[in-house]
Amino acid sequence: MHAEPRGAQPRPEDHRRAEPPAADTRGSQPLHQLGRGFLMGAADIVPGVSGGTIALVLGIYERLVAAIYTAASALGALLRGDVRETGRRLAAVPWLWVIALVTGIGAAIVLLSGSLERLLTERPEAMAGLFFGLIVGAVVVSWRLVKRPAPRLAVVAVVAAAAFFLFLGLQDSTHASGTEAVTRPAWAFFLAGAVAICAMILPGISGSFILVLLGMYTEVLGAVNDRQIGVLLLFLLGAGLGLAAFSSLLTWLLSRYHDLVLAALIGLMLGSLRILWPWPHGLDSTELGAPGDPLLGPVLLAVLGFVVVVGVDRLGRVFADRHDRAA
Repeated sequence: MHAEPRGAQPRPEDHRRAEPPAADTRGSQPLHQLGRGFLMGAADIVPGVSGGTIALVLGIYERLVAAIYTAASALGALLRGDVRETGRRLAAVPWLWVIALVTGIGAAIVLLSGSLERLLTERPEAMAGLFFGLIVGAVVVSWRLVKRPAPRLAVVAVVAAAAFFLFLGLQDSTHASGTEAVTRPAWAFFLAGAVAICAMILPGISGSFILVLLGMYTEVLGAVNDRQIGVLLLFLLGAGLGLAAFSSLLTWLLSRYHDLVLAALIGLMLGSLRILWPWPHGLDSTELGAPGDPLLGPVLLAVLGFVVVVGVDRLGRVFADRHDRAA
């Protein structure tokens, strides 16, 4: 027997089968998860705000991506015909954690969509100001998650923000206009689903706005209204495959370039502020204008949103420190 030399490189056969990331289930009480999901669902209703942003602020972003990746890897094992591996990876998914989160998201969409959309229509500037402050607070909180801050990370965030800011300017309105009817080929629905679902994971943009940019928003609504099950199933299939592929890529990137990826995600949130700028038309437009009437309401709500996010983060840190000391 020979001892392995210190610092020896692992043999290729040691990595024949990639292990799914271990799921972190701290703070996974169902009621807590319902609350987190509720906040994520409320964010998903608003153009320019995504559930990924809220997940990042709440500190569950990487756990969410890991859970999606683990489920996706189980599907991959099933497609390969490896039943044992499928069962093993399905068992590694924190199902209670995921189900509680999804339930909270669904509850928020059902309970808040009517009232929130009414406020977005009647008070677009005021609501834009509120969400502008929330996202600025989220950027401050998220930057604290960077393990080793460095100037190059700030550069990455700024470049990502500028690129996303320009990307959002490709469309004047955040809402699609036109007849809700299916005119595109079936494969377009598959691709739209694969691309739009990435907004579920990425902070800073909603899936509905991605569909607007792709010119598929009214197409999907038309398919829903006309109950065209075939194209809707293709849309869902594309969404499922897109989510699986993107979660795998994001998990790989986070495991190797954690701070770099986090800086880029923060940049996406900064770039999304283009949609949330209250003037001239609030959340209805990506156009930018000088602050005007109404002025006081949006500004005060922006300050309130910022204080709430930073304050909640501060309280969470205080309680976490007390819990650690007690343990």
